[in-house]
Amino acid sequence: MRILSDQLEHQVGKKVEVAGWVQTRRDHGGLIFIDLRDHKGLLQLVIHPDKKDVFKIAEDVRDEYVLKVSGEVKKREDGLENDKLASGKVELVVEELEVLNKSEALPIQPFSENQANEELRLKYRYLDLRRPIIQDRLRTRAKFNSYIRDFMEKNEFTEVTTPIIANSSPEGARDFLIPSRVHPGKFYALPQAPQQFKQLLMVGGVNRYYQLAACFRDEDPRSDRLYGEFYQLDLEMSFVYDGEEVRKTVEPLITNLVTDFAGKKLLFKDVPRIPYAEAMNKYGSDKPDLRFGMELVDLTSTLKDSGFAVFGGAIKEGGVVKAINVKGGAKFSRSDIDKYTEIAKDEGAKGLAYVLYDKELKSPILKFLSETEIKEIEKLTDFEDGDALFFAADKLPKANAVLGKLRNTFGTDMKLKDPNLIALAWITDFPFYEWDEKANKLDFGHNPFSMPKNGMKALEESDPTKIIADQYDMVMNGYEICSGGVRNHNPEIMYKVFEKLNFSKEYVDSKFGAMINAFKFGAPPHAGCAFGVDRIFMVLINEDNIREVVAFPKNGSGVDLMMDSPSIVDQNQLNELHIKPKFD
Repeated sequence: MRILSDQLEHQVGKKVEVAGWVQTRRDHGGLIFIDLRDHKGLLQLVIHPDKKDVFKIAEDVRDEYVLKVSGEVKKREDGLENDKLASGKVELVVEELEVLNKSEALPIQPFSENQANEELRLKYRYLDLRRPIIQDRLRTRAKFNSYIRDFMEKNEFTEVTTPIIANSSPEGARDFLIPSRVHPGKFYALPQAPQQFKQLLMVGGVNRYYQLAACFRDEDPRSDRLYGEFYQLDLEMSFVYDGEEVRKTVEPLITNLVTDFAGKKLLFKDVPRIPYAEAMNKYGSDKPDLRFGMELVDLTSTLKDSGFAVFGGAIKEGGVVKAINVKGGAKFSRSDIDKYTEIAKDEGAKGLAYVLYDKELKSPILKFLSETEIKEIEKLTDFEDGDALFFAADKLPKANAVLGKLRNTFGTDMKLKDPNLIALAWITDFPFYEWDEKANKLDFGHNPFSMPKNGMKALEESDPTKIIADQYDMVMNGYEICSGGVRNHNPEIMYKVFEKLNFSKEYVDSKFGAMINAFKFGAPPHAGCAFGVDRIFMVLINEDNIREVVAFPKNGSGVDLMMDSPSIVDQNQLNELHIKPKFD
């Protein structure tokens, strides 16, 4: 029977069998010591020269060889114990040794303080997984998943798995399409989310559903978003009439994960509900990091007659002037200002006006502002010695976006983001429709399957951008970790929702026929949400890169360096699928 390294302290005097990898091998002039590693830790092996056959094998052993060893467990001599190891009080005097597998020199060093770059580690991910921190994360992630399942079961949710091969659905991201071999010219799609299936489960009489669902979206990767595939806690509840019932039901799961599972402190005892418009106006983001204040201040009325053309011109064209006060920001250097200016430009700003207060006001724009305007700005923004003030002058959405991006950067640079503090909030009342500047058209703001607040009556509004959806997100330390809503279970409202975007009834039937038809047979009102479990886990373990919390991630370009995918496939496979690649 194989004994693990952390179980040997109580085996003194007994003959045991152990197995693992060679961490290190040391030849001490007649004695060979090997540190053997398993998933529980290290064990010191001692090989004496009088065991000639065993000693000869041990002489050829190298790092990362896989060994099976048997021998007698003995106490280490006084003064030679290692308190850092679970097996540090004992050692194994080897009587039999078998090399189960040899190892070539490793292309990366998992146990070195100086780790290889991410690309190389991902290419040899199976070796990178040997790192203790990764091993610990995999075990912790398993406990994390169990914690979630226990909560859901206790709250009478039924776990149901939904199809992976499904139909294409317009849910805001690009689909991964699967060509059909037996139905030429037709395609399946990997689900962006189990949205339609979970709503059909409600129609089918499942009262409360959940699953840890695999989701697939062809979106560009980021530090907080995996490429291609991710997992979410997907859930739905029948006979729910507003989003607050869902929020109250699932909120304890997240707060308990923060305090009980991760051992962190919650900023708010009661998770706040913040309307979308308020979040955008105060923080410039619908996923604000609330661990620090630094709210945006509207200066439009103060500067409506400003002689500064940038401010006055923006207001005359229907825009706004807003500012953000960075306490202690007067110490910013010229290069800091240049960096923040580039960030603002990346968000669409033409430049970045600022004022530093270092015993006296310093700024290129001061000569354009009257004394009255300066005093009012100081009062409204709580601007005082040591601070830095940054401005955005543009249409409201862009001004908010610019200052919101800067606010997040300032929070990082000023070290205002306590990693042991978790700030949760629900963002509610999202716009049902939004104008897509890039596509120059009206589109769904969040989710086409949600119910407009006030139902059909809301759709009578002549300006679609004023229609509010019964949708909600949960944010955690500046990350969106959940999205949900009260679902549209009425076919007539569903048709009307798509009609606002000039989609015909026939289009809706072709895309969502199963769901529309199901709603005609007594669909209960229902609501739900989905939590991004990869992202939640990332925040709870203080990791900035989401690729470090999954076993086999793709790199920042969406490439699996280990498995060499995506890859070119055989022409015969393409012929079977009736596909002819086109290369521009």
